[in-house]
Amino acid sequence: MKNSFVELHARQHALAILDDDSAREIVGPLDDMISPHLEPQNIVPESDDGVVLMKGQIDGNQAVVISIEGNFQGGGIGEVSGAKIVATLEKVLEDNQNGKTVYPVIVLDTGGVRLQEANYGLLSISEIQNAVIALKKYVPVIGVVPGRVGSFGGMSITASILSYLIATNKARIALNGPEVIEQEAGVREFDSSDKDLIWNTLGTKQREATNLVDEVVEDTVDNIKNSIINEIKTKKDAHRTENTDFYLSLLDNLDLTKKLDIKSYNELFKNVTATKHEIAPAVSGEKEGTKSRGRAWFEAITGIKNATSSVSTVLHAQKDGKEYIAIVPDADNEFPRVRDGEVGLQEGFAVANIVNTIVAEDKDKDVKRPIVLIVDVPSQAYGYQEELIGIHVALGSSAAAYAKSRQAGHPVIDFIPGDAVSGGFLAHGLQSNRMIALDDDSITIQAMSKASAARITQRTIAELEEATKHVPAMAYDIDNYEKLGALYKLVKGIGSWEATDENVAKINSIIDEAIDSLDGDRTLHFRYQTEIAKASGRKATLQVRKLVDEQW
Repeated sequence: MKNSFVELHARQHALAILDDDSAREIVGPLDDMISPHLEPQNIVPESDDGVVLMKGQIDGNQAVVISIEGNFQGGGIGEVSGAKIVATLEKVLEDNQNGKTVYPVIVLDTGGVRLQEANYGLLSISEIQNAVIALKKYVPVIGVVPGRVGSFGGMSITASILSYLIATNKARIALNGPEVIEQEAGVREFDSSDKDLIWNTLGTKQREATNLVDEVVEDTVDNIKNSIINEIKTKKDAHRTENTDFYLSLLDNLDLTKKLDIKSYNELFKNVTATKHEIAPAVSGEKEGTKSRGRAWFEAITGIKNATSSVSTVLHAQKDGKEYIAIVPDADNEFPRVRDGEVGLQEGFAVANIVNTIVAEDKDKDVKRPIVLIVDVPSQAYGYQEELIGIHVALGSSAAAYAKSRQAGHPVIDFIPGDAVSGGFLAHGLQSNRMIALDDDSITIQAMSKASAARITQRTIAELEEATKHVPAMAYDIDNYEKLGALYKLVKGIGSWEATDENVAKINSIIDEAIDSLDGDRTLHFRYQTEIAKASGRKATLQVRKLVDEQW
């Protein structure tokens, strides 16, 4: 197609957006900053790792375009590609803070986490989201979704956080791809062979109708650039992740006895009246809740037996001046896809509501309340209605709330006695600036279940497990996760179910030490500064950050 934006590749996307003769690429192919994690898996790397960074001008305004190449590893984010994006956004932030206005544009042609570097991808995406939240105080952060791949996985959560989202009518946006939902929940939940269903549900026509995309344009370079220029002039912000009362009201009105379809959902969406929601602290109940490691530790730390809440899967309470938040399973939940502790629509919006309330209450206080996340989340929810309504926005709302609280001065601390997987971990865990985990073999930290990861990467599970021997970021266990350098402390000698008084006292002491160690730090930079990170875990990240700084 003549003048098609979709048919261009990442470098061409950046050049097409920037004014003629204004573009300068940084950390480009000649820097040969390849991923160190692909060749050990017999995967051919690319010299730019699938992300193009280009400085220049848009309609005479200083700008940076970050363009993701969908043809390389499905646009997946790994350590190097993620570090390029984070370092660039942080330099843009620095410029804006110093009075030099620079507009960032991110071209999202991405499947989310690069599964061949799974945990690096999750860390990087959380760091991208953090930088976006900080930047939005100064300039709009503009997203463009062309359509070769679309915007999926953790990067759909990122898309929900952006100020303004432009897409062509050839794009799709969703947290979980149809194949993954089919693998995790069965073909009756979402038939990945039904192309009409996929496009009608995840395509940008439907996304625009329910405010999940701000503008859909015909596929031409001129249309895309004109829309970007207009956004720079008008500086609109959709505030998509700040509509928790609207979405909680919508969920209150959802008839869960019927299978949701597009027509009935659109009618519901148009007629919702947002009412204020307050998620009260957990109280003791008469009946035991569904057992989980997260619940066991929440009850032991807070002293609330049989903790119950108006949102059965979200518990929060103050104890000794700290706010504890846990997402827990509920075997009888009306939303079947969250019964095992997954993070779904209600969980994401409820957590965001709670955290935003804490920030508002502490706004004028010199000392902000620490927020401690008790993390035991097996994944995000895999369901058709979740995708139709926009689960990526729910998880984006939670992630954004945690990032804003930390940037406002609240210490945000993870305590991980259970699983920390995929979008669930991005929504509830990865915006913390200190992570504490138990050294227990039963804990899983990863981007996707083995079955789904094998299907998406076209490997057998045996081949997947063999690859984890060479790339710690692909492994599923906590000991390999420690090798990345992101943990503040890996606590030995306490099992994930051993929430005894003695062990609670030990964990409380470590949490206090973690809070004291912050010394005013509101960033996520600790992850790069540990001895493990500097020696091996984030060596490539640190090299990328140095190159971006030198070439800026």
